[in-house]
Amino acid sequence: MSRVGKKPIKIPAGVQVKVDGQKLEISGPKGKLVCQVPEDVRFETTDGQLVATRSGETREKKALHGLMRTLAANAIRGVTQGFRKELDLVGIGYKADAKGKWLLLTLGYSHPVEFPVPPDIQIAVEKQTKPLQNYIATIIVTGPDKQKVGQVAADIRGLRPPDPYKGKGIRYAKEAVRLKVGKKSA
Repeated sequence: MSRVGKKPIKIPAGVQVKVDGQKLEISGPKGKLVCQVPEDVRFETTDGQLVATRSGETREKKALHGLMRTLAANAIRGVTQGFRKELDLVGIGYKADAKGKWLLLTLGYSHPVEFPVPPDIQIAVEKQTKPLQNYIATIIVTGPDKQKVGQVAADIRGLRPPDPYKGKGIRYAKEAVRLKVGKKSA
């Protein structure tokens, strides 16, 4: 068996798991998530644990077994604790502000950038007050769905990726940006 796939997933208190054919519905304090399950993998709840089993021993079925177990574990963690990504905004004159379902960014373009916040995702902006850091603000993306949180963070970073010469732009927290050497005057 797959090492990842055979591990049972502990179902915490306050989380309801419903196995309905090829759908796995998980609901908890942070929301509700639905996972589509392929035909080769089955889920069962026993003794407060969720167990994944597969129908065969081919390579593809083994890979799906581990993948679906991990996706179910991420869904359970998402509805209890949630997921979080932090982005740092670096650059003079760069600004970020969360207004309702919009993230308003000033990124050095001739116009402000308005980023729509998808449903089930929360975005907060923390202003940095430390004068020795280059960070202007930290954008925090949170939500119950790990894939959606990561995609929204990547979309925000794509609005102004870090510049390789000065390092200005939007970067993930603790991301190391290697700066290139500029032109040297003779």
